[in-house]
Amino acid sequence: MKRVIVGLSGGVDSSVAAYLLKEQGYEVIGLFMKNWHDDSVTISNECPWLEDSNDAMLVAEKLGIPFQTVDLSVEYKERIVDYMFNEYEQGRTPNPDVLCNREIKFDVFLKIAVDLGADYVATGHYCRKNTIVKEGQEVYRLLAGKDNNKDQSYFLCQLSQEQLSKALFPIGELTKPEVRAIAAEQNLITADKKDSQGLCFIGKVRLPEFLQQQLKPKEGDIVEIPETYSEYKRTIPEFTSKENELAFYSEKATYSSSDGKTVGKHQGAHFFTVGQRKGLAVGGTPEPLFVIATDVNENVVYAGQGKNHKGLLRRTLYVKAGEFHWIREDLRLKPDQTLEVMARIRYRQPLEKAIVYCFDHGVYVDFENKQHAITEGQFVACYIENELVCSGIIS
Repeated sequence: MKRVIVGLSGGVDSSVAAYLLKEQGYEVIGLFMKNWHDDSVTISNECPWLEDSNDAMLVAEKLGIPFQTVDLSVEYKERIVDYMFNEYEQGRTPNPDVLCNREIKFDVFLKIAVDLGADYVATGHYCRKNTIVKEGQEVYRLLAGKDNNKDQSYFLCQLSQEQLSKALFPIGELTKPEVRAIAAEQNLITADKKDSQGLCFIGKVRLPEFLQQQLKPKEGDIVEIPETYSEYKRTIPEFTSKENELAFYSEKATYSSSDGKTVGKHQGAHFFTVGQRKGLAVGGTPEPLFVIATDVNENVVYAGQGKNHKGLLRRTLYVKAGEFHWIREDLRLKPDQTLEVMARIRYRQPLEKAIVYCFDHGVYVDFENKQHAITEGQFVACYIENELVCSGIIS
């Protein structure tokens, strides 16, 4: 009998994942990951992880499976939290959920599971996996979940073949309502529990407050850049090569305070991210202001009116060579090769047509339509039909 360790988070998705695996005849063990217990940065006096681990334990009891808690808070702090602060300090916007899957659930946690004699680890992600044989080798494919509303393949965009070989996603063929119905039928305590919002596993932490405890507030100007800004009207040069053209379109505009007018104050450029609307607290403009750029060295936030401000739209993004990742190693491009894909630059964004261009120094992803708020530090994920094949950290 194959042994599976399920990451029981105390939510409905992982509870039903455990139930389904047990029904399928696996030997199932539930493990709760405790990733955070620095109470100085949680912003409410509730203790979410205690409540969650308690729910996870009750689910395990109900299903009659062994259960234990593992403390991964040291690794979580080093690999996720410190990295996040560092990225924000440099004016980039990391995605902790993507990292948590790559570094914690499918690395640290996976190693613990293997030490416990497990053949697989399973999570409550809405995505699917299948296997094909190519030139005598087994190749694992990561597919979007059946439920379009809940597809979470994006969060797993950094997994490797090795990690996928050991992963099971039992609820990938189900929709959220079907998952809740199974939990209710089985009288699982998590059946009606709300989905968790907040950092992966830290619980009820709101990002700005969380960041403020480490990154000191520092007042600076909000400068509004008009649509008439000269750089938006730059003439398009004659391109000598495709690479030149892609480099031109992937370049973001640069601003200085003299390019616009000061319309307000902020408490630290590192708290803001491109495309953000909330938190600027500047009124009186015909259209709402959006962040179009931040300068953490000068501590200036640049904003523009309206969602379609020229400073927010760009059709091409760049990923440095070392930061582009192939789930499908067998499809890896060589320099000067291209691949037609459907891509997204954030979770839940509809997929858009794009072409991946590979060069020695890195990869360009060139979209058919201009993209809104391409953000450094976030992940671009590329699909062929419903399979996620590669991803990268936007430079």
